[in-house]
Amino acid sequence: MFEVYIHVPFCLRRCGYCDFNTYTATDLGAGASRGNYANMVIREMKLTKQWQLDHGIAEPPVSTVFFGGGTPTILAARDLVAMLDAIRKTWGIASNAEITTEANPDTVNEYYINELAAGGFTRVSFGMQSAVPHVLKTLDRTHTPANVAAGVNAANKAGLRSSVDLIYGAPGESLDDWRTSVTTAIDLGVNHISAYALTVEPTTKMGRQIAAGTLPKPNDDDEAAKYEIADDLFAAAGLEWYEVSNWARPGYESQHNLGYWRNVDWAGVGPGAHSHYNNVTEIDRPQPALLTAPAGGGCPAEAGLGVVPVSHGLRSWDIAHPRLWGTAINEHRIPWADSEAITAEENLEELIMLGLRLREGLDLGRINQAIAANENTSWQTIAVDSLRPMVDEGLITISGNRVIPTRRGRLLNDSVIERFFGLAGI
Repeated sequence: MFEVYIHVPFCLRRCGYCDFNTYTATDLGAGASRGNYANMVIREMKLTKQWQLDHGIAEPPVSTVFFGGGTPTILAARDLVAMLDAIRKTWGIASNAEITTEANPDTVNEYYINELAAGGFTRVSFGMQSAVPHVLKTLDRTHTPANVAAGVNAANKAGLRSSVDLIYGAPGESLDDWRTSVTTAIDLGVNHISAYALTVEPTTKMGRQIAAGTLPKPNDDDEAAKYEIADDLFAAAGLEWYEVSNWARPGYESQHNLGYWRNVDWAGVGPGAHSHYNNVTEIDRPQPALLTAPAGGGCPAEAGLGVVPVSHGLRSWDIAHPRLWGTAINEHRIPWADSEAITAEENLEELIMLGLRLREGLDLGRINQAIAANENTSWQTIAVDSLRPMVDEGLITISGNRVIPTRRGRLLNDSVIERFFGLAGI
């Protein structure tokens, strides 16, 4: 499988909890403006395709596309369609591909949604966050629950699938507030809902408010209680968990996100976007020090290159600031900030971490195969009997060769992962 992620770094305003690579300015320099953004992304696609050809990477037609941000729908619908058309011309798109954009409910209407549907989109993920006005205010969200419902209704009429995202644990959110948000999301009739615990970064507006004592810090026990409420209500409505933070009716799972968790290949395009390739033997790695702004401003120097062998895959990430990203594209360089060869240990850790997030479970045979194939003699294969204590503690179940986290195991996911690392000797 091969997936494409397009990052759109523009927002109408920056939410107080947001730590993503987003900007409110309409023009960030070097061609990275809202009006010209689609053209810059299409140019990066061409550079990425050439890099793939130069490294012998022949990807199949794209199976999923995801536009994230930021707020992709702050751009004109025709710009999103133009970028999708460019993906089709560059790599091809599978006939049954899932094509998703995130959407702020304030930035779409029926006409916008219809244009997306006509252009080949199949799915819209609405940033709902909460159905309670005071919680939305705390999160600095400007939309209303009515806007979310209008967006979902428009998507339904256009034949698109809808998903909504929720956030729990906001300062001042009660358990009843959270129940209201969950039941409101269910009543929308969508077939997919994501629910994420609020993560507060110290550099955000909310992080500073919490540090100053003007907002209370999110509470782990409160968030666990809200997770259990959501899981119960979703299950009663026919939405099954398939990943720690995602629930769907059977057949409506996000194929793009499943691709991430299954460690497939994907190309990330746009400032700060990440890419991942499994079958690469070596890379010409940009030197990251030369891709930062020099003292006093100006453009970065031409990147130096270093050949790095790759045995367990490659990770790369684009330059974060749109101006520097645009400068690299204007100089006909793939706009990576840096890249790294994934080590055998990192590969094993990722297989364990990703597998233990999924309802389909961790493939113990695949894990033991990776352990046995490595020359590190301190590693040890994981016997089923060694997992019995975690079964007895209600953290996991075992079905054939699959290890599946229980709800308790999902709530204590980090602890379960650490115990698997210990059993493998990593």
